[in-house]
Amino acid sequence: MRHPLYWLVEGITMKRLIATGLAAAAFAATAAPMVQAQGRLGLLEQGEYVCALPGSATGPAWREMDAHNFAITGASSYRTDKGQGTYLLEGNRVTFTRGPMKGHRMMLLSSGLLQELGKDDKLGRLRCHRAGPLQD
Repeated sequence: MRHPLYWLVEGITMKRLIATGLAAAAFAATAAPMVQAQGRLGLLEQGEYVCALPGSATGPAWREMDAHNFAITGASSYRTDKGQGTYLLEGNRVTFTRGPMKGHRMMLLSSGLLQELGKDDKLGRLRCHRAGPLQD
């Protein structure tokens, strides 16, 4: 015959297991849409993008990197001084798929603000922001 407290402890343990299982199921149900949302295709806002590196406390706040500037010209298309290409915006990740910036990856931080991504998926120092409408 079991001690009367055994059933109380057994009941509490079972309730914890059920609660843990329900919590895991709820998390899985909410995590699935988040994963899908990251894969949504999108377009960057058209316009001229100016790229810069952070400056220093004793000098200018930003150092523009003209060689990295680009313009988003239309449906998944961009241009630089070296030519034209295409990009893919999937969730908040931008991958330049063709043209002079092929292989370059960036993270969309907010509307019109991008930051480079390294091969290790860590954010780099280079940032590009939409500076205005397309220039002819």
